[in-house]
Amino acid sequence: MLQKSACSAFSELRIQILQGATAVRGNMHILMVAAENDALAGGKVGGLGDVVRDLPLALAEQGHTVTVISPGYGVLAANERAEAVTQFSAPFAGGHETLELFRVAASKDSHPEVTHLVLEHWLFSAGGVGAIYCSDHYGPFATDAHKFALFCSAVCEAMVQKVLPPVDVIHCHDWHSANVLILREYAPAYRSLKSARTVYSIHNLSIQGVRPLQGDDSSLEGWFPGLQYDVHQVGDHYSHDCVNFMRAGIRLADKVNTVSPTYAEEILRPSHWEEAVVGGEGLESDLLQAKAEGRLYGILNGCDYRHPLPQTDSKALYQLMDECLDKWALPSIRNSHVHSASYYFALRTLNRWRRKRNASIPVLLSISRMSYQKLGMLIAPFGGHTVLEELLSNLREGVFIMQGSGDAEYDQLFSRCMARFDNFLFLNGYSEPLANHLYNYADIFLMPSIYEPCGISQMLAMRGGMPCIAHATGGLKDTVIDGRNGFTFSGEDMSSKSAAFINTTLQAVSLFREDPVAWRKLQTGALESRFEWQLAAKQYEHLLYSDRQS
Repeated sequence: MLQKSACSAFSELRIQILQGATAVRGNMHILMVAAENDALAGGKVGGLGDVVRDLPLALAEQGHTVTVISPGYGVLAANERAEAVTQFSAPFAGGHETLELFRVAASKDSHPEVTHLVLEHWLFSAGGVGAIYCSDHYGPFATDAHKFALFCSAVCEAMVQKVLPPVDVIHCHDWHSANVLILREYAPAYRSLKSARTVYSIHNLSIQGVRPLQGDDSSLEGWFPGLQYDVHQVGDHYSHDCVNFMRAGIRLADKVNTVSPTYAEEILRPSHWEEAVVGGEGLESDLLQAKAEGRLYGILNGCDYRHPLPQTDSKALYQLMDECLDKWALPSIRNSHVHSASYYFALRTLNRWRRKRNASIPVLLSISRMSYQKLGMLIAPFGGHTVLEELLSNLREGVFIMQGSGDAEYDQLFSRCMARFDNFLFLNGYSEPLANHLYNYADIFLMPSIYEPCGISQMLAMRGGMPCIAHATGGLKDTVIDGRNGFTFSGEDMSSKSAAFINTTLQAVSLFREDPVAWRKLQTGALESRFEWQLAAKQYEHLLYSDRQS
């Protein structure tokens, strides 16, 4: 229940934001609308959460005021750092829904000009308390699209009801927030929002949030009955009875950006999945038009350098790995024999490595969400088995540690590889403290993503002076420079790319062992590679938030 002081808290919130908006001459009030926010504990799934955590801080340092708003998922406001602000209603599905607005203090770095807000409603935890995204049996994106549609309606209503102070820029991230742009464009009640500039950031073009236009509770007309939309602007190219929220964001925003310059060029061409070439994913014509209109930009994400990597040694690292394995295994063993096998083989490998530690052999590392995008190349067929098996068979002088969680097929394959290969350790889960220790411990970072809009792991690895081996695509091509701070590989199709990845990795291992002078030069190059959020913020300010036209 809201406390009686909600109205006074709300007034204080508005005063603080408005005071911030006039604190620096010529600054802007930027509203960021996103499904994820890693500034709040439990608010992240992937790289989107990192951007929404770090970019507002860098913009605030430029003198701007930033408000970040996201759903609470039944958990983000349920802690002692949350303060009830107000309660209001928003139109949805032919009626009105009541939502609660909370201000939540950042669990990580904070800035007085950055405010984090969350909206709570029972729909936002439809996939389970704390679940940001969910898979269900009602059709692709059905539950997620339903809750994000309500979220977007509430964001628009909060602006027109002046629950939020006036904004200069509405910055929407990925398909989850695209209904804000649709309502701003087509709903008469939100015409006043056209005074604000709009920006749409593409973090993952492959996930587009396609839903029916009508005839379903989870459809555009089901959420917003009577909305007079232009199907040529928001409709899907292939399923003509569907809305495509990624496309709508691209078509309706004043400016569009993606998270690296190379990826902004790659998405202008068609995708050819059979050749492991990922481009515009059916939206290349819309992106080409945005480019021609001077609305499309590629701005490289930054990296957080505020917190140094922890010092570590083998003994401390092994103890931390033991603790994490125990923590991850207890709940999962009850439900899945796959996790149980992963836990058993990981413990067995750790015990063997303890007895045979050899500081002279290189430690290869991968920290990743287990998905086709990130690790599909490792499970690709190669010479009668997989790329990973081929690599491990030839990695006679080195060990490979992989940390991550995700798709079950990767769990099974990687557990089988642990059973077969003594030089492979799969840590089936994610722990940021463990990841930071691994970044400081390993020697070579592997990032064979099939496509990569930007990537953060390679930046985190280089932060500690670890050279990377990366597929020359997207943001990896913009950050990993062959021979300077790491190694890159490419190819015409999956087979040639896989062969190049294996050969490049084995060559890097040989260089590590045989030429310490050259290796130290690569380490220095990695350590000196800096990707500052301050530079990215200035580009956002100049290219996206201003009235500048190309």
